[in-house]
Amino acid sequence: MTSNSKVAIVTGAGSGIGKAATLALLGDGYRVVLAGRRSEPLAEVITLGGASSARALALPTDVSDADSVKSLFDVTVQRFGRVDLLFNNAGVNAPAIPLEDLTLAQWKNVVDINITGMFLCLQQAFRVMKAQTPRGGRIINNGSISATTPRPNSSPYTTAKHAVKGLTKAASLDGRKYDIAVGQIDVGNAATEMAQRMATGILQANGEIAVEPLMDVNIVGQSVLYMANLPLEANVMFHTVMATKMPFAGRG
Repeated sequence: MTSNSKVAIVTGAGSGIGKAATLALLGDGYRVVLAGRRSEPLAEVITLGGASSARALALPTDVSDADSVKSLFDVTVQRFGRVDLLFNNAGVNAPAIPLEDLTLAQWKNVVDINITGMFLCLQQAFRVMKAQTPRGGRIINNGSISATTPRPNSSPYTTAKHAVKGLTKAASLDGRKYDIAVGQIDVGNAATEMAQRMATGILQANGEIAVEPLMDVNIVGQSVLYMANLPLEANVMFHTVMATKMPFAGRG
């Protein structure tokens, strides 16, 4: 473990990619605030941190609620004094059903969490990072390869992730004057709860059902850690990490 004293906030920290990133950051010495909708999974992740758990704090948070997000950052600063890293990771999906069968509520749930929630967290991070001493910090948005290429029956999620790509670019530009580096990680087929359907067969663009390869989610955690540990003079704008043999490049 390094002698790291940086402070990180991870949203969606209770499972999947957020969990893997949290454990990677804790293992590298970060003080980590875990944000998520439910307290029990957050507590379980902290327990998995072992000796590192003393540097972890769980704060149940609804990223789609502005007051909840403000409280997340206020409490973090009160407890640890600053925020060096935001891993803007919280996200949800909608059922993989035909576009015309989606309800407005299903659409809005994805937009509220995956776009508005990400913006609210990014906005609070800007407010904290530009005012702290030393000034600045790093924000890593979780994009997904759906920010580039859709799957069938994925309009809400694909739309949201394309929006994240624009938000990353705009925030990267706006963060320059505050020494805030903003980048994005695009993940393909990490073995998480959300991706388990890949292992049993998922609809392809040509209408076939096919099993897709998965990769260890801890590889994503290490990718987040790599991006996080760059000096602020350098930024990985877009980082893609994916299962090598998944159907993405080319035509499948």
